[in-house]
Amino acid sequence: MTHIIRYLESGNEVGARPGIGVACDDGTVRQLPVSSLAELLAGSLEEIRAVLDSATSAAALPESRVRRLAPVDGLTEVWASGVTYRRSRQARIAESGDGDVYARVYDAVRPELFFKSVAWRAVSDGDPIGVRADSAANTPEPELALVFNAAGQIVGVTVCNDVSSRSIEGENPLYLPQAKIYTASCALGPGIRPVWEVADLGDLAISCTISRGDAVVWSASTSTALLHRRFDDLAEHLFRAMDFPHGVILSTGTGIVPELDLSLTAGDIVRIEIEHVGVLTNPVIQVPV
Repeated sequence: MTHIIRYLESGNEVGARPGIGVACDDGTVRQLPVSSLAELLAGSLEEIRAVLDSATSAAALPESRVRRLAPVDGLTEVWASGVTYRRSRQARIAESGDGDVYARVYDAVRPELFFKSVAWRAVSDGDPIGVRADSAANTPEPELALVFNAAGQIVGVTVCNDVSSRSIEGENPLYLPQAKIYTASCALGPGIRPVWEVADLGDLAISCTISRGDAVVWSASTSTALLHRRFDDLAEHLFRAMDFPHGVILSTGTGIVPELDLSLTAGDIVRIEIEHVGVLTNPVIQVPV
């Protein structure tokens, strides 16, 4: 499985500039001739494919010698979609004192889109994700994330955990930014799978497990085939009256949500797998207030 990755070479982490490369099926990483992912995403789809093709002649570095970073940098933003699956609609209504707003947006022409993270706040595979100390109910939200270039073309896909505070959002929908945007609430990885290597984005299995100690305390699965919104429709609304000169990542919403009596706690391990895209695994910590 090929991934476009940001990485640091082992033994060269302090003060080093991250490399941008292609992680190949043979366990090697080949560096790309760009200074950042943001620079890569400024190009057209054809230009990006040409840059990746050029990696075949680059020197190979064993992946055992690199540490992957979150696949977003520079001025590239992370956005997210809400209430795009029936299960998400049900969960939002159950947790909210004003469930009608979620029922209406599910069927509305305009989707719910919201800002999730700047690049430097996103965490990578293996890094801790956070839950708020002032929230009674915290949940992972396993999602397929689309990676767009500046022209609005889908370049690739990655795995996103849109970690959320259900109790804060449920108290009042206007608290959505506080429920969604805080330290370590956005995890991305393990890299960007080029879109031309994925046969059908509309039929990918997604699974998630929460482990606590030696036990799996929750697991569920879904498929992007159950997504209520089309990817091109989400993209069209995101790019309305908005420019993304360094590309943008759009997480497409979750179709699996734990019941309200299960909340993430410090020490849990969240594992998300998306078919043909990759696995994102993160330990949970509590973010102090």
